[in-house]
Amino acid sequence: MSALAFSVLERHEHALGRSFVLAAMVHIALAAVLFLGVRFQSHAPDTVTVDLVEALPPPPAPVVEAPKPPPVPKVEPEPPPPRKPDIAIREKPKPKPEVKPKPDPNFEKRLREQVAQEQKLLDQQRQERELRELLARQQADAARAAAAARTKALNEYIARIQAKVRGNWLLPQDIQGNPEAVFLVVQLPTGEVLSARLVRSSGNPAYDTAVERAILRSSPLPLPASRELFSRELKLTFRPQDK
Repeated sequence: MSALAFSVLERHEHALGRSFVLAAMVHIALAAVLFLGVRFQSHAPDTVTVDLVEALPPPPAPVVEAPKPPPVPKVEPEPPPPRKPDIAIREKPKPKPEVKPKPDPNFEKRLREQVAQEQKLLDQQRQERELRELLARQQADAARAAAAARTKALNEYIARIQAKVRGNWLLPQDIQGNPEAVFLVVQLPTGEVLSARLVRSSGNPAYDTAVERAILRSSPLPLPASRELFSRELKLTFRPQDK
């Protein structure tokens, strides 16, 4: 027999015993009441009808539920192991411990020497730059001077030709103002005139014709002081009032 059934049976017997004890006490109490009532009454006792009540049935035994079995713990499936990547990840190399350099007793001396060398190099570069700038200015000045000298010599050469042409022209008497005629003159290296073509008319045909004749009569034309200034084609401008 299990301990649970034994406990239920024991409770049932105990309750039944208490019911019998209670019924016996009720009968004893009734007997005492009857006895005392007969003793203290002077007259004949009245007939007392006593209804014997059957003892109440014992209360039903409490229903004891069987203990529920402990819940079965839910076993969760273990997660699948992580999938290794297709490409192996290269582990980063561990940083090497920093090695502190030992103090150099000659550091300040070498630093001063390095600063002095850098300053010397800067001075040398500055001097070279200034020399280049000076040479560039001199070259520019020389080029300007040469250009000015060439322009001056060319103007003198043109002026000599114009002067010879003016000495050979016969201008009409009815010229008004100071008309300008421009001719393109083609010459040989000896100054011989091959042609004189009117490029821009003065507006006076008689004046233009007189100038053309004067150019042809002035052949050979004067030569420049330097052969570098000679040009086979010359564009010459003539105005009657120019000197």
